Parts: sequence; structure tokens; C-alpha cells
Amino acid sequence: MAITESDIQNALRTLIDPNTGKDFITSKSAKNIQINADKVSLDIVLGYPAKSVMTGLKALVVQNLKALASVSDVAVNIGSRIVAHKVQQGVNLMPNVKNIIAVASGKGGVGKSTTSVNLALALAAEGATVGLLDADIYGPSQPQMLGISGRPDTTDGKSMEPMLAHGIQAMSIGFLVDIDTPMVWRGPMVTGALEQLLRDTKWNDLDYLVIDLPPGTGDIQLTLAQKIPVTGAIIVTTPQDIALLDARRGLKMFEKVNIPILGIVENMSTHICSNCGHEEHIFGAGGGAKMCADYNVDLLGSLPLDMSIREQADSGRPSVIAQPDSAIAKIYKEIARKAAIKIANAGLDHSSKFPNIVIQNT
Repeated sequence: MAITESDIQNALRTLIDPNTGKDFITSKSAKNIQINADKVSLDIVLGYPAKSVMTGLKALVVQNLKALASVSDVAVNIGSRIVAHKVQQGVNLMPNVKNIIAVASGKGGVGKSTTSVNLALALAAEGATVGLLDADIYGPSQPQMLGISGRPDTTDGKSMEPMLAHGIQAMSIGFLVDIDTPMVWRGPMVTGALEQLLRDTKWNDLDYLVIDLPPGTGDIQLTLAQKIPVTGAIIVTTPQDIALLDARRGLKMFEKVNIPILGIVENMSTHICSNCGHEEHIFGAGGGAKMCADYNVDLLGSLPLDMSIREQADSGRPSVIAQPDSAIAKIYKEIARKAAIKIANAGLDHSSKFPNIVIQNT
């Protein structure tokens, strides 16, 4: 009996993408199903970058369809297509930037900047085009973490070309001032500088722009919430009660301005002694998971208190670049993939499909 497209679709409905928890038909990932006698070909188009898991997904689909009677050969083309998703009401998308991810923390010292840079590099490693904006005007750290120095170029005297490092685009106030120059600015000057850094940078067709926010819930965070099109926010915390208390405030701030929370990243969740291997929860245990349960958000991942993470970031080669096959890099890639899937499951942006309405006297 000849195989039909309906048979292929029914088989794909029983096949779950382990990353999204959805089957390939419900998620509308299966495209262009073609049948030629006993040979089947199709495209799998993922809504999230997944370079490190694509081989496994392809094998899963091939194995499942080859098990069908009357199918002798299966050809699967698999790839990702990242599209723009909804942002706050009344805020327009930026040109050449599809999705903006804000990385925030309630307090300093929880590893937010290290998480931001590794998140951006992990998204790029998974196949996305990524930018990183260092929004900490008072204490920019991304130039050192990315190992970049110098000034950004300009072709028109008005806009700036992003700096490039490890396959991502980057911008920071640290590229525009001397390293020892203190930014003694009041709030309006700081927020104005943030908007200029964001909008005067000629970002080049970004799938994701990661914004590394300063700690707290002050002027910069408010400007971001009101004027910058944010697709979703990630909250970084440690298991320590004080850090969690401040992280909850940060989470509630984003909720009040209708910016979706993509999830929580728990840093320094455990420490393993480099000498004896003893594991110890220095800052407490389970705090991130409890916060997720309290606010019904996802725990994107937990990272250990590991000296190599700090050393690699300080040297300008963060963990995802320095040791791409390490357990720590794998955690960052899983965090990136989970955040991207949360974005992929959100509503699409349809603003470009609406015509401009012009009222004229006739």
C-alpha cells in the first residue's frame, strides 16, 4: 500500500521534539513533505537556534519515518528560522533587530554580566546572529569580557559600527571612554546614553540582541521598559536569600510593565572543591527553584561556583568560547536554547503587516 502525506503527518504527530515538548506538526516545524514512490523528503524548520542538537533531531525524524511500512528512504533538511516576536504595547521594533533579551538582576555580584556574555555567545554558537549591548554605563565590563579594545568606526559621523568579537556584535560605553574615566552622570544623561548606544549602533540583521543591564530597578531599567522593544527578560540570581529578595523585585518590575519573563538563571548554585571534589552549597540550596515555583516561571539553568568561569571571562575568552565542549558551556547552551524556545512560543510581531493610515482632507 502506497504511503500518503497523511501517513507522514500522523507519524510526525507522535514524534516529540525533546527541546520544545511539542510534536513537529503542532509546532508547524514540518514543511514541504514530498513523496516519490517509497521515498520521502521533508524540511524541518525550527523556531529556535539549535546547531548542537540538529544532528540528533534529524536522526530522530529519519528513524521514525523509516519505521513506516512502504518507506525505504527518508531525506530531511533541518534548519532554523528566527522571526520577530511581540514586545510591549506602544513600542515599535528596532530595524535590523528581531528580538531583544534583557538580562537583569536585583543586586550586583551575582554574575549577571558573565551570564549575559555567555548567553550571547551560546546563541551564536547555536547558529543565531547575535548582538550584545552593555547597558551598564557606570561600570561597563563587556569590553574586557569580550577581549575588545579600541573605538567603534563610523561611516557617516552619526552612527557607529558595532565592535566584533567571537562571532557576535557588541557595543558598550567602555568603547567610547578611557578605561579609568568615571561616569559621573545623573540619571537623564545615563538613560540618554543608553538610548544612543542602542539606536545609533548599526546592528546588522540580528536574530537576538542581549542587553546586559546594570543591577537594580532604577532609571535605566525604567527607560528600557518604556522605550525599548523588549521581547523577554532573564533574571540572574544566586541561591542566597538576600540575592533572591532583590531578584524578586526585578522580576516584579518586568511584570508591571508587561515584559515577559523568559526564566531564571541561578548562578553559584554549588561549589565543588578543586582539591578534594567535595560539593557544598555555599550560598544555600533550592532558592532559584523556589522562586520559579512562587512566580510560575522556568528555571533555565543552574551554574556552579567555578573558578574557570571567572578566569575565562576576565581573560576575554568566556567559557562558551574558551571550552566549547565543557560541561559549563553545555549549560550555557541549554539556557540559551530554552530562552530562545520561550521566545519562539510567544506571539509574533505583525506590525509590519499593517498599512500606514493617512488621513487627508479631500
